[in-house]
Amino acid sequence: MEEITGINHVGLRVRDLDISRAFYEKLGFEFIIGPVGPEPVAIVEHPSGVNFNLILNASDDAPSSNVLMEGSVKYPGYTHIALEITDARSAAQNISELGFTITEEVEYKGAIFFFIRDPDNNVIEFHQPANS
Repeated sequence: MEEITGINHVGLRVRDLDISRAFYEKLGFEFIIGPVGPEPVAIVEHPSGVNFNLILNASDDAPSSNVLMEGSVKYPGYTHIALEITDARSAAQNISELGFTITEEVEYKGAIFFFIRDPDNNVIEFHQPANS
């Protein structure tokens, strides 16, 4: 479809707005509004234009694990978001200084990327493309 020009936002279901908001603000996201709407939703946006809708309707009895990433059954669905970065080494150092755990680091054909999890176990990849 020629009409598609980019990704507008990514929706992330979370348990607690205050906890999620603090996490994403440490990554440089700014709180825009929320909760609003029937779900309800809070919106955070990074100065780069990346926008997350934090969907505030996670069930209290939902497992704390990420059912798309853990366990032997591989359910279909979105498994992670990849944020493009300019310097993986510097970003990894910043992430560590923030107290976040890097769960995996990979170098492949010149690309460097690493992964963290938000407070609800949503996976975030930081990706430095090859030759950047």
